[in-house]
Formats: sequence, C-alpha cells, structure tokens
Amino acid sequence: MATKEQTPKNQDFSKFIRWFWMLFTGGILFAILMFLLASWGLFGEMPDHTVLENPKTNLAAEIISSDGKTIGKFYLNDNRIPVEYDELPQHLIDALIATEDARFHDHSGIDAFGTLRAIVKLGSGGGASTISQQLAKQLFHGEGSKNKLGRMTQKIKEWIIATRLERQYTKEEIIAQYFNIYDFLNNADGIRSAASIYFGKEPKDLNLKESAMLVGMFKNSSLFNPRKRPELTRERRNVVLAQMEKYDFIDKKVKDSLQKTDLDLNYSPESHREGIATYFRGYLDGFMKDWIKNNPKPDGSKWNLYNDGLKIYTTIDYRMQKYAEDAVEQHMSRLQAAFFSQNTPQKNPTAPFIDLSKEEIETLLKSAMKQSERWRKMKYDLGKSDKDIVASFYKPTEMSVFAWKKGKATEVDTIMKPIDSIRYYKTFLRTGMMAMDPQTGYVKAWVGGINYRHFQYDMVKQGKRQVGSTFKPFVYATAIDQLHYSPCNEFSDSPFCIEKGKYGNMEDWCPKNSGGEYGGTRTLKNALANSVNTITARLMDQVGPQPVIDLVKKLGIESDIPAVPSIALGTADLSVYEMVGAYAAFANKGVYTKPVMVTTIEDKNGTILYQFKPETRDVLGDEEAYVTVKLLEGVTQYGSGARLRRTGPPDKFYKEVITGYPYGFTNPIAGKTGTTQNQSDGWFMGMVPNLVTGVWVGAEDRAAHFRSILYGQGASMALPIWGSFMKKCYDDKTLDVSTGNFEAPSRLSINVDCSKVSETNNDGGSDSTPDDLNF
Repeated sequence: MATKEQTPKNQDFSKFIRWFWMLFTGGILFAILMFLLASWGLFGEMPDHTVLENPKTNLAAEIISSDGKTIGKFYLNDNRIPVEYDELPQHLIDALIATEDARFHDHSGIDAFGTLRAIVKLGSGGGASTISQQLAKQLFHGEGSKNKLGRMTQKIKEWIIATRLERQYTKEEIIAQYFNIYDFLNNADGIRSAASIYFGKEPKDLNLKESAMLVGMFKNSSLFNPRKRPELTRERRNVVLAQMEKYDFIDKKVKDSLQKTDLDLNYSPESHREGIATYFRGYLDGFMKDWIKNNPKPDGSKWNLYNDGLKIYTTIDYRMQKYAEDAVEQHMSRLQAAFFSQNTPQKNPTAPFIDLSKEEIETLLKSAMKQSERWRKMKYDLGKSDKDIVASFYKPTEMSVFAWKKGKATEVDTIMKPIDSIRYYKTFLRTGMMAMDPQTGYVKAWVGGINYRHFQYDMVKQGKRQVGSTFKPFVYATAIDQLHYSPCNEFSDSPFCIEKGKYGNMEDWCPKNSGGEYGGTRTLKNALANSVNTITARLMDQVGPQPVIDLVKKLGIESDIPAVPSIALGTADLSVYEMVGAYAAFANKGVYTKPVMVTTIEDKNGTILYQFKPETRDVLGDEEAYVTVKLLEGVTQYGSGARLRRTGPPDKFYKEVITGYPYGFTNPIAGKTGTTQNQSDGWFMGMVPNLVTGVWVGAEDRAAHFRSILYGQGASMALPIWGSFMKKCYDDKTLDVSTGNFEAPSRLSINVDCSKVSETNNDGGSDSTPDDLNF
C-alpha cells in the first residue's frame, strides 16, 4: 500500500524535473539566439573587425616642446592624448583591477561567476561588467539605455564586443584603452589629461593615493567629482584602497595611513586660454590652420586639428618658456604698481592718458567700444541696434576683471560699467618677449603679453610698435659694411642737420641729443653705447636711408619703412619677432636665419607629415657682423645697459622698479636699449653667442605712459625682464646658455680695440626722441 501511495508523488517530481530542463535548455537556446541575432546586427549595427582594430576616438593635437614636454593641446570637446600601457604605474593598474574586475586576467571578456552572482542576487551583490565590457560600452554606445529591453540588448552587445576585443587585443592593450577613453570631467579626457589637470603630473608620476582617487572616479565621475564633492570623492578613494588591500595589492598599514589623508589636488585647468605658452599656442593655431589648408590627407580630405591626434613638435624650450613667463610676471606687476601710483586721480585727472583732452579721451573710448567683443556679439550675434548697444555700455554689469595681486596675475569679481572696464584695461602696461638661438633660428621662448585670457593681442608677432634706438645698430652696420668704419672712429658730437630736399626731407632734419648736451668727439662705440643722436644722424647722412632699408629687409624685416633719414632714430613700427630675427644675424656671423617655431608634424601613428627646411641667407660679412657686435657690447659695458653689470646696493628706485637687480653679469653681452617719444615704448635687445632675446613694454595707447624718462626708458621698462630671464637661464645648468665670447672672424682688418682712443666726451648721451639715458 505504501508503494502505491508514493507513485503519484514521484510522477509529479519527474514532471517538475522535465519542466526545469525544458526551461533551462530553452533559456540557453534563447540566449544563443539572442547572441546570434545581436551579432548579425538585428539589434543595431555591430562593429566589424576593422572598426575594432581602429575604434573611433577623438584625439587632441598635442603641442610638444623641444625638451619633450607637452605645452598644450588643440581640441574642441575631447582633451585626449593616449598613453601606452608601459606609461601607467603599476599601482594604478592594480587599483583598477582590484576595484573594477578582480578576475580580469582569468576571463575572456565575460566573467561567468560575476554574471551568475548578479543574476542570483539581482544585482545587490555588485555588478558583473568586466573591464572589457566597460570598454565596449565606452567605445561603441556610451551611456546605457533607460529602457529595460533596450538595456538588455545593449548588455548582450557589450558581451559580444567584449569577447571580440579580447580576441583582438592583449589584456594590457585593453587596460590602456580603458584608461585613455574615460572622461574624468573638467576637460580631463583620458588618464593623461586627468593626471595633469588634477595633480599636475604625467601618469607615470602618480602616487598610490592619486591613482586610487582617479580609479574611484570610474564608478561615476559626475558623482565623484573632486572639485565639487571632495569628501564624497575621498570616501570613494578609500573604498578603492580597501579593495586593493582585500586583493593583497597593499597591506593594511598602507591602506590605513592613506585613508586618513586628504585628496591633495593640484588642480591645473587646461584650456586654450590657460597654461604655459598661451600666446605661442595662439600663433600656432593660425600656423596649423594654414598648413592644413595646403596639405590635405592622401585621400584628399582635410586634417582635423582638434580630433585627428596630430603631434606638433615645436622649438619652444619648456624651461626657458617658464623662466620667460616668470620674469614677465615678476617685473610687470612691479612696474604696474609704479604706474598706478603715478596715475592716481589726484596726480593725473585724465589717467591713464597724458596730454589728452576730455573730448579726445571720449573719442578714443568710443572707438575701443566699437572694436570690442561685446559690441561684435551684440551687433552680429544678437542683432541689437547701435543705440541699444551703446546704452548697454553704460549699465553696471557683473564681471571678472584682470588684476595684479601680490605679484601674481589674478581675476577680481566686480560690478562695473563696460565703458569703465575699457578704460580700466587701458591702464595696464603690456609686453612682448621672444628668445631665439641665432644659429638654428629655433625660437626658445615666446611671451606675447601679461595674461592671454584678458589681453589676447599678441605683442611678439602681431603687434608692432616704434623701436626707438634699437634701430640704430642697423645704421651703424650699414656704415661699417659700406665705409669700413671701426668702432674706434671718432665723430664730432655737435648739432647736425640733414638739409631740406636731401633724401626726401620735406624740411631740415636736425635731431637733438637728450638734454640738449653736445661737445667734443666720440667714438662710434661710445656714441652707440650712449645713444647719441647727432652721430647717428651723421652716419645716416653718409650712407643714406635706402641702403639701411635694404639691409634690414635682408635681415627679415617685412614691415614698411619709409626711406627718410628719421628712421635712424627708430620711428618705424616693427615687431619683436622681426627685431629678434634681425639682431640674431649679428650674432650668427652675418647670416640671417628665419625664425623657426615648428620642426615636425606627425599623425597619431608617428608618420611624419611635415619637416621644416631652414631658410638662411648671407647678409653681412662675418667681419662686419663681429664689429657690430663689439659696438653693441659697449652698451652693456658703460652705456644705457650698464646696470646689467652693476653689483652695488639698490637705491629706492632700483628696489621699486628694477626687478632682479643686482644682476652682476660678467660675461660678454651685446645689447641695445630703446625708448620712444614721451616714453610710450621701452625696448631692450640682448645677445649672448647662442641666445638672442628682445623685449618690448608699453601701453595699448601711446598716450598712456610714464611722465619721466627715469621710469619710462627702455633700461627701466624692458631691460629688467631680460636680466631676470637670463639669470634664471644661467642658474639652470642644463640649458648651457653661453657665457663665452662672441667668435671673432679668422681675418679681422677693422680695429675693435678702442682702449687707446682718447675721447673728449665720454659722459652719457641719449636720443632726441628722447631715448636712452645712461642711468
């Protein structure tokens, strides 16, 4: 009886077993069918072999310095520069595996154990996505669908792509791709940008806790944003450290000590208006667009500067660029303070302008208004009327404006009328500086202004200003070349005129010496050292304006220069770029070498697309060039640049304005100061055998300037930047900036030793513009 009673129950159990296996088999077949349908593209396009081999990612163009550092990038949306696996520190890789995929090295794209656990626990025990699956998601469809059915099909596609990626790439390549593809926010696309932006480092230099923080952001970078939610990000970092201890990548002692620390961010935002060499990058943007226009891809399409991952190798030396920018910031902040103190409303009611009427100032400001970005946007983007636009300039508006604070460039939030902001910005002195190797033409440093975010007009190549006495060496060089003059030739320092009608003069041209001082004789070396105008005028009378213009054109100066005698005193508007290129020929034995900024352009695979070809030409003989250099050495020996050699204690004025003093240079330096009418422009051109540097300082408007020659001369406005820059370069022994003599020609027929020449006037002279005084 007992056996008969059990039979129905056994039959019921066997029926249950059959149903289980039918459902299990059906589930397996259904899964296989879904995988097949997905692989055939029924749920949307699947990447084929070629797409997997070359996944589409936007890569920024990388700008690389001559010493191998990244200066900046060109990008629109993706600030991404890929790194190789061997550039990643081991603790960064360990943190990723411990946190995201502990069995990464044991599966082939799909973690069966993790998937089963997720199904059984309905996701409460953690996700099952492997690093390969997450890479598939990032590469081919981004954010997951919010629709459950859509998310399921996406998950199936992820599994398929993950297994294909595992067949296509090594484990190391998958890890590198994952780090490169992820968006860490704040323009930090990929691990290299993230390391740079959050910690100011290359990935290989990250420490353990920094690596843990970045890996923690993989969970959700918007949520774990170290700038907006530092405490939450710190907690997530500590979870990563705990995972590393769990899987024996670190011990408990290390974990406990690091979990107590702060994030210690060194936030260094990367944008086109921030970072190092911003003005140079602005120039380079135009250079690259011109190159792209004239150099299509092999298939005829155009290169994309922002997405194609081009590598642009430049001549800029990262160290020199940093020293140049530091020198500019240190001096310009101090000089600006002196300018402000002399332009208070009590001292100058029309500040920052001098000798302008109220009507003239209003005209100047209205002109600036119509050239402003605000006017352009309102006029052309918003279609506002001129009346409405003008009215908007007189309404108080919230804005962030530039300011110097404790010697540093900063921004200040304020409320100001836009018309007042125009006047405010015109109170700031600007600068342009460029340094170049005279033999190779390689431009080593380029500083086009005081702050690119607020003053984008580049004063290295774009801006041109009167050059003052820095033009005089071209007149002297022409006389040496044509008349074989020696630095020791003597000339009378007496009033001199070039009469009306000669060389196109509309009237007599009678330049005056600064201070109206004359008398005695001077050697050419002494006359140039002290910027004596009458002797420069005598030389111009002997050689004529046209030969001088012919010389400077051969020296690379392209700006228009009128063929009149007054150009001898620097009335022409030239750029720092032109002046440095021209002076460099003197240091390069009379050979002009066109400045070089870009040496090579490569595509993302390292194929060379462009390589520069040096452009040189003989302009002067090596003897004439050497004699000109010897003349210029006198400027720093006992002329207007002699403060470069002084070592005495600074007085009140030196403490206030002459940044970096005392310089105490003892090596040969050839140079020339320059100052224009009313001290509107200050220049200094300085040369050692393997580095030529030019500096200009002045305001945007010529009517804004120092009242006195003491503050406004080139030796006060521009020379300190050169002196501070060179001190930093000499302190860095890795740069090998020359302290030696300029190389003399093998045959020297012109006497350059003036030590035995007796002069009846050796005191300081200056330019009638007025130019350099011998302070």
